[in-house]
Amino acid sequence: MAKALVVDDSKTMRTILGKMLVGIGYEVCQAGNGREALEVMDREYPDVSLVLADWNMPEMNGLDLIKIVRSNPLYSSMPILMITTRGTEHDVVEALQAKVNSYIMKPFTPQELKEKIEGILKTVQVSAV
Repeated sequence: MAKALVVDDSKTMRTILGKMLVGIGYEVCQAGNGREALEVMDREYPDVSLVLADWNMPEMNGLDLIKIVRSNPLYSSMPILMITTRGTEHDVVEALQAKVNSYIMKPFTPQELKEKIEGILKTVQVSAV
């Protein structure tokens, strides 16, 4: 079973996302900020195959997490979905420049989440070939 890492400072949001991910076939691990996420990724390596990260978090935000993940050869191709309330054009461009695979605005439905993840995985599979 594939494992997804949910990174959000809201325990409630981590729980909601976790339930959605379990519903589409993922095992889930969680972190409350970017620093915790890096620790989980190191501990769970190589089992984590997808990261879903909020932008606004204490200690290390999601954008900084993405930049660090992309700079690490072990994780540089890790599929990452940014999940956030930030939706200005500037925010989306900044996230894409940091090499996030996709971006989804809160609130969203389980179906929207599933479609975003499927889209990311198709793109990653195509580029890996």
